[in-house]
Amino acid sequence: MYSLANVFLLLSCAFLTVNAQSMQNIPTQMAKQANYTEVPLLNIKGAIGPAINDYLVREISLANANTKTPLILITLDTPGGLSASLRDINKSILGSTVPIACLVYPQGARAASAGTYILYACHIAAMASATTLGAATPVNIASPIVSEPKDKSEKNKTSSMEKKVLNDAIAYIRSLAQLRNRNAEWAEKSVSDAATLTASEALKTNVIDIIAETPQALMEQLNGKEVLINQQVIQLDLTNVNLTAKSPDWRSQFLATITDPNIAYILMLMGIYGLMLEFYSPGIGVAGVIGGISLFVALYAFQLLPVNYVGAGLVILGIVLLIAESLVPSFGVFGIGGVAAFVIGSIFLFNTDLDHFKVSLPLIYGIAFTSTFFIVFALGFIWRARKNKVVSGQEEFINAWVTVDEDFTENGYVIFNGERWAAYSLQPVKKGQKVKVQSIKGLKLNLASTATLVNDKEQTNASHT
Repeated sequence: MYSLANVFLLLSCAFLTVNAQSMQNIPTQMAKQANYTEVPLLNIKGAIGPAINDYLVREISLANANTKTPLILITLDTPGGLSASLRDINKSILGSTVPIACLVYPQGARAASAGTYILYACHIAAMASATTLGAATPVNIASPIVSEPKDKSEKNKTSSMEKKVLNDAIAYIRSLAQLRNRNAEWAEKSVSDAATLTASEALKTNVIDIIAETPQALMEQLNGKEVLINQQVIQLDLTNVNLTAKSPDWRSQFLATITDPNIAYILMLMGIYGLMLEFYSPGIGVAGVIGGISLFVALYAFQLLPVNYVGAGLVILGIVLLIAESLVPSFGVFGIGGVAAFVIGSIFLFNTDLDHFKVSLPLIYGIAFTSTFFIVFALGFIWRARKNKVVSGQEEFINAWVTVDEDFTENGYVIFNGERWAAYSLQPVKKGQKVKVQSIKGLKLNLASTATLVNDKEQTNASHT
């Protein structure tokens, strides 16, 4: 019995010892979890527009709100983009209290045009091998076709405007280079002469800081590196961090969808056609509601895109001319002019040298053909149908011919469309006589006071009518 008590006591002590050791391990595990942080990985792929702008600005803001975020990493592969979106992104980068590293990645990627400005704005600039950057000359976003000026004053005016845009871009990228202590002379050449560099050349000329093949390799090289943030030197500690990819949320995906020029173009036409259908044939309002929503979404997308308002005006003029062709006989003059204005306006609608922000030509031609058929034939048919005689309700009886069912004076019965109706006539009528209906009161037909027997030809015409 004594031996059993000793065994029980020994087991109890062993349990308490293990439990105490496990309790001592809890603070250590909690400390590790407390030190655990993540580095958000953001991705710029394709043309820089409103959707990427919204995505980057919000993710950078969220990362700055988290005091434990040691670094923000952006991978970059872009042919360029819109100036307004670029400026917003760079404002967010320059105002960040968290260091931001930008990596041109993967191999074969480029940071052209607007991408060069973003790379210069980041605290740390890096490139993977076999990547390029540069060609940051601003392109014309005013008029799609620049005609040769007729006189010298117009030529000088155009040249002065181009110089203003170019000088502003040069000053902007030089200010970024001076802020980050990078090569300002080459930055100016990338704007004025569209100069480009490979990754190794960029590293030699102090355009970038590091060459790294992957985001993870860049993280390893940045561990312990000192970065200047708000006039303070910060040493990066990336020994216990996790690289976490941040994908665009539904809002950014929605913006990416509606700011696609092809989608915005289709939404605009859906809005116009929906409202036109509602006007031509008022009904339960489905066409009007869909058209109104589509038009408002399209207008919102247009304010974010480089819209050429001359092109938009030509599109509207083309639609108006096509509508006029369906209503007024013009022997095709309005129709041909409308198609021409519609196609030219659609080509000029989104004016930029970037293919990502242009409407597809096959889409324009397809919609032009469909629109011509729809407006000239469908809307023309609907408009002519509105002028047809009403063949339902009480209006159907007015001026209609009915057949007297039996002789009567004042009150009797007539046959209309195979149905027997009560009728009233001031004059005597005979069985089989064709009489016009003058009006209807309740369920009784009032016959014309000048009712007379018609000949066989008139009866045949009346029956066909």
